[in-house]
Amino acid sequence: MCDEKILLAPDSYKGSLTALEVCQAMETGIRRVLPEVELVQLPMADGGEGTVQSLVDATKGKLLKAEVTGPLGEAVEAHFGILGDGVTGVIEMAEASGLNHVNSVTQNPLVTTTYGTGELIKLLIEAGITKIILGLGGSATNDGGAGMAQALGYELIDFNGSVIGFGGGALDKLDNILTEKVHPKLKDVSFIVASDVTNPLCGPNGATSVFGPQKGASLEDVDILEANLKHYSRVIERSLGHEVMDIPGSGAAGGLGAGLLAFTQAEMKRGIDIVLEYSGFKEKAKGVDVCFTGEGAMDFQTKFGKTPHGVAKAMKEINPDAKVIAVVGKVGEDIEELYPEGIDAVFPTAAGASSLEELIEKASENVSRTVENIVRVMG
Repeated sequence: MCDEKILLAPDSYKGSLTALEVCQAMETGIRRVLPEVELVQLPMADGGEGTVQSLVDATKGKLLKAEVTGPLGEAVEAHFGILGDGVTGVIEMAEASGLNHVNSVTQNPLVTTTYGTGELIKLLIEAGITKIILGLGGSATNDGGAGMAQALGYELIDFNGSVIGFGGGALDKLDNILTEKVHPKLKDVSFIVASDVTNPLCGPNGATSVFGPQKGASLEDVDILEANLKHYSRVIERSLGHEVMDIPGSGAAGGLGAGLLAFTQAEMKRGIDIVLEYSGFKEKAKGVDVCFTGEGAMDFQTKFGKTPHGVAKAMKEINPDAKVIAVVGKVGEDIEELYPEGIDAVFPTAAGASSLEELIEKASENVSRTVENIVRVMG
């Protein structure tokens, strides 16, 4: 069964191993049993954390870093990438504008900005990139992408003709959006937005009502931010001709989804579908009869757009008889719901009772051992 071609297509184990490191650990285990078998490593992600690293690794691209403006206006170091084709860039907005840059004391969606994400976009544009994949997970912001727009040269003007400040709390002052100073190359760049969030910008299921409290918004803040985003969307429609308030996905990342739809040439797709396409999954999966995937923890929620589910679906479309085996750090609830979805078996890697620290320290070793034993049984 395992003597032809094996595909290794896992996600990262968050806080432990990158997707490439999981691939390498899997290969180590397989080579102990099948030293000559054809193996294809394809690091994966679902559009959230780890997407930049996975796509750079999968396409043999370049990982870059730059100092940009963080969500609170301070300087932060952010990673981003250029894929192997040399014309496609990839950004995770959380690198510049994410919750990892704030804490329970400093988080404040009234003032946090996506300006740094706009700076990363600008760096890629100036490097000659013509297509940008942008992942929207983990934001600390609720500014509707206003900061991003400002970094790209849009002038957000108040009733007195002055530029408004940062943050969702300043959007009530917005009166007009001027485009004369927009980066001249922005019009030549297309954006593919990786987001599984379908929330609209405003309303009871919108960016502020659903996600604002997770970013530190009080009940009073929620009311202010909701009113401000509604006003913001009306100014966008009046100034730019784009209606973004009710579009599914426009509420992603504190409304950055709306900002991308309003200020750039953007389309939204599921994160895993983007990674499958740009990693060349279909081509690399040809002739595969066994596919190993996985992630740090797996339960029934994996079927809602996470990497192993997307890999399994794509693999079965290419070869319905292929076996898809998930190797995971932890198995959660209702895992049996994944079997009709194309995942044939799920194996946890933990060797007995262990602390989280031990599991992280021995993650690579545990993955190798688990995959080795699976291959021994499969022959």
